[in-house]
Parts: sequence; structure tokens; C-alpha cells
Amino acid sequence: MEDDELEETRPPAPAKPSKTPSWVMLGFVLGVLVMLALPRKEAPSFAPVVQLAPKPAEPAKPTIERAVFFEGVFAEFSQYAVWENDLTEVAFWNAENRAFTDRYEVLRMGEKFFFRSIARFTRPLLTHGVPENSPLQFTEPQARREEWLKENSAESLRTFLDAPRAYPEPKKP
Repeated sequence: MEDDELEETRPPAPAKPSKTPSWVMLGFVLGVLVMLALPRKEAPSFAPVVQLAPKPAEPAKPTIERAVFFEGVFAEFSQYAVWENDLTEVAFWNAENRAFTDRYEVLRMGEKFFFRSIARFTRPLLTHGVPENSPLQFTEPQARREEWLKENSAESLRTFLDAPRAYPEPKKP
């Protein structure tokens, strides 16, 4: 009788844990072993060919005639320049190198421009608002570029969201 009373007061035995995690782990281990047992691709027996980057085109040596020509071209396309503290950077198309290799920093003092050749740009290239066939590449300040990108992405989002309203669904017969 005492045994019956003890059994009633004992809590029931906990349920046995599921064996599913064990099977999953076994499957994972077997998969890893199979992957390790598969044959590997062998590396090519020859040494890889190393290609050297092409040497960047050197800017043309400035001459008086070239400087006068550049000043004339800049005067014609200066309306596309983005100025910050009366400074901008410009690249001039070099027909010999077939690239924009002649880079200049331009200082504006009133109506006069002063040019100084530079090795590389310190600002990002201006990618909008310049004619495609322009013989000059212009730069813009980083802050102005970020502002333009923000406006452009906001406008694109607005256009995307307004598209369903602009093109209503066709009427069903």
C-alpha cells in the first residue's frame, strides 16, 4: 500500500528526447565525408600568365599653340564647369593618345582664367549636364555630387511609384 502511495506522489517520468536532431547531425556528417571523398580538380600544370596593366598615356607636352587652343575650347565650354571657390578641374581630349589625358586646374579671377596642369583629379567626374561630344571632361565637388545623386534617386523613386497612376489598367470587356 505504501508503494502505491509513493507512486502517486512521484512526478511522471520525463518524456524521452527526440532522436531527430541525432539523425540530422548524422546526415550532415555523412554529407561532409562524401564531399571530402569526391575527387578534386587539379590545378593546371603551367604557370599562370601575368598581364601587366597598360602604361597610362602621358599627357602631351604643353606648347604655346596647344595652350591657346585649349583656352579657346575652354572659353566655349566653360558654361558646363562646376566652380567651387573659383576653382575647377578639367581634362582635355588628346587626339594623339585618344583619351582625356591633359588635366588642368582652372582658377577663375573675374573674367580671366588661369590654368595649371595637374597629374590627376581630386574631385569626381561630372557625369550629367555635359554634351556627349564635348572635348572636355569636368569635375564637381563631392558634396554637390552627393546632393545630385540624392535628388536623382528621389526623383527615380517618385517616378517608379507614380507609374501605376500614369498608366491605368486597360478596361476589361
